[in-house]
Amino acid sequence: MTRRLFYEDAYIDAFDAVVTACEMIVDAWSVTLDRTAFYPEGGGQPGDRGTLNDVTVSDTQERGEEIIHLTDQPLEVGAAVKGEIDWDRRFDLMQQHSGEHIVSGLIHSAYGYDNVGFHMGSDTITVDLDVELTAAELAEIEAEANRAVWANGVTQIFHPTAAELKELDYRSKKELSGDVRIVTFPGADTCACCGTHVSRTGEIGLIKLISVQKFKEGSRIEMLCGDRALAYINGILEQNHQISVALSAKPMKTAASVERLKVEKAELEYRLNGLEQAAFQQRAEALAGAGDVVLFEPPMA
Repeated sequence: MTRRLFYEDAYIDAFDAVVTACEMIVDAWSVTLDRTAFYPEGGGQPGDRGTLNDVTVSDTQERGEEIIHLTDQPLEVGAAVKGEIDWDRRFDLMQQHSGEHIVSGLIHSAYGYDNVGFHMGSDTITVDLDVELTAAELAEIEAEANRAVWANGVTQIFHPTAAELKELDYRSKKELSGDVRIVTFPGADTCACCGTHVSRTGEIGLIKLISVQKFKEGSRIEMLCGDRALAYINGILEQNHQISVALSAKPMKTAASVERLKVEKAELEYRLNGLEQAAFQQRAEALAGAGDVVLFEPPMA
């Protein structure tokens, strides 16, 4: 069984290990170690990437009690290796996953809605709910989620006994038994989860709920956390800055300026249509009595 260093400390980004197995599977090498800090795909969180010595690890998966590292080159069984995970990517995933917990937990507490699906993509996160969430409810949840982030609470991870689990109020998509790992963000969420998380909520930095739309019988939220949320907001600000410059409008007045342009455009189109009809009428009158005539006029707009 592979020793799971990421459960001992989610912030381990480099470690030493010994190769216990290596075999070719389809188009990659499957490398097993006696211990690893590479988190395998699971619970909605993608598997880690990085290197073992100078060999690239493109993905990490769980196979029974073992964790396999998919590499582009073989490694000798019994060899000592130094593993290094792609920490920037891992920390980003920890921010996204922890933020999703807080949002899902607050939605459940406030409205009783359940998270029935969760996907952590390379661009955004999606959370599927079993009922429709309104835009107003979304705004309330976003504000509360960020208050939970800024409170900088300590993330609690524990394994309750069977008796404790029975009495514990926690989120889970199915009934659980045996060794269950519980992750709690105080005041926001308590959930069964196998993923990696930030140690304090303040490390999430920012939670931005981008949209909510009807999905199947419920709704789907699109969201971003941490650096992804900051990059998204900066992108929106840059777009608004360009519009502001183009319209010679103050940044907080761009929407009003666009609405004014829409009204002006509609008025011009109405006037142009009238002029076009008048021009056609004049040409028709000028050709009265000339028999059948076909004219092709270039568009006036």
